[in-house]
Amino acid sequence: MSDTYFTPPNMGSHMNGASAHAPIGVLLVDPGGTVHECNAVACELLECSRAEAQGATVEYVFPDSVEATVTGLFDTVPEREHVFEEYYPALERWLSVSVVPTDELVFVYVDDVTERYRDRRRIEQVRDDLERVTVLNGLISEVLADLMGAASREEIAETICRRLGETDLYEFAWVGERELGGDDLVVRAAVGHTGRTLEEIESCLEEATVPEERAIASGESVVVQPIGEDSRVAEPIRRAAFADGLQSLLAIPLTYGSNAYGVVGVYTTEQDAFSERERSSFETVGEVAGFAVNATRHRNLLLADTVVELDLQLTDPDAPFVGVADREGLSFDLEGFVPQGELLLCYVVVDDGSVERAADRLRAHEGIEAVRVISEQDGGGTLEVAVGSETPLGLLAATGLTVSGASYSADGGILEIECAPEDDVRRIVDELSRRYDVELLAKREREREVTTTREFRDRLAERLTERQEHALRTAFFADYFESPRGSTAEEVAAALDITGPTLLHHLRAGQRKLLAEFFDVADEE
Repeated sequence: MSDTYFTPPNMGSHMNGASAHAPIGVLLVDPGGTVHECNAVACELLECSRAEAQGATVEYVFPDSVEATVTGLFDTVPEREHVFEEYYPALERWLSVSVVPTDELVFVYVDDVTERYRDRRRIEQVRDDLERVTVLNGLISEVLADLMGAASREEIAETICRRLGETDLYEFAWVGERELGGDDLVVRAAVGHTGRTLEEIESCLEEATVPEERAIASGESVVVQPIGEDSRVAEPIRRAAFADGLQSLLAIPLTYGSNAYGVVGVYTTEQDAFSERERSSFETVGEVAGFAVNATRHRNLLLADTVVELDLQLTDPDAPFVGVADREGLSFDLEGFVPQGELLLCYVVVDDGSVERAADRLRAHEGIEAVRVISEQDGGGTLEVAVGSETPLGLLAATGLTVSGASYSADGGILEIECAPEDDVRRIVDELSRRYDVELLAKREREREVTTTREFRDRLAERLTERQEHALRTAFFADYFESPRGSTAEEVAAALDITGPTLLHHLRAGQRKLLAEFFDVADEE
């Protein structure tokens, strides 16, 4: 580009040195739209040379924009000043343009405001994100509060759908669960503007081609955005979503431990709607919903008039206890277990054989994390065995079932399970048999015995000796069990006129009988 500026007749006074070297673009245009002069900055911004610009029309010099405001202004003679900002795709720039008419010429000033526009957009995006996060956090809090008060699985599904489907953030939400006795998902609840999309989802559920199926199978949330470009989504769903204007979806499994009770699908018309922050918030909803479902199952079991008892035979040598019992000729009886994070602390009695030998063999098993000898007697003893969540007992505990007993011998293991009448027995067995050799030996229903508070006290009183009851009662009312203690062991013993060791003996014996009655286990003392 030449540094020598051409000045047409009678124009030099207009394009003076100040305009030529101005930090913004300056163009001199006649009222008919012909460019007579432009400075170097204008040529650089519009990506044209001075030779190309001089004598050309404004329409030629300015690239196409969405609104084409500059060329539109010169369809007639501009009569007043116009100031505007436009995006020029060919230049990949936002330009601020001022059109200022005078008696003889029209001055067009051009400035690159791309960075300023991007900064403004970033600020607006941050502000929008903060507003969305605020609304979302409030929504999530409401969902969580409602979930904790839900009394049934149906109410949990309705709560999630109502809260999410009725908000302006999302178009609709639906909750799916496994069909009773089968593997297919079924829609339990849906709220919002479902359009054709939900209809196509329901028709495709049997084929397992929906993102919600992937979420419940993996136990992890699935994000699809944009929906129309994900080939893993069935084509009928993609077409329906396009027709309904849906852009993004999030599928969240409702999980508790390793068990997925269902899945919620959330759909929106926004592009890239689900950020990592939003996804994390919804995963919390999925975990709380799974916890709520598990709690309702426990509540149903406790309140049910009848209970279903299952006897499962476990013959897989890869299962803890089974393989060791078979190879070593040992017998184990499960007294009880306690969840401890990802582990399950099992308390088992070795019926015959060396307790130390049984402990050594169990420690060598892949599914067992730790073994501790609690007690040892002639021909047996008690062990504390920590097993992982993928073992049969770990899987059963994760489903919320009650394992009332288990015994292991050279013939395999027998697991005794209690569940509510509405629980899907087939799914329980199938879930376990996917990893281990399991067979359902028996299924029976029995009426639950209702024990009143008075009956519980009377039965406990029959088990306690008079001295044990006096020791417990005196220690309780003397605040011996408080923290900090209101009385020492010596003070309680003095009140009873016995020695300290004698008091502790009576207290331990009485507490054991009380706990044995509460946990419904035999007490040989």
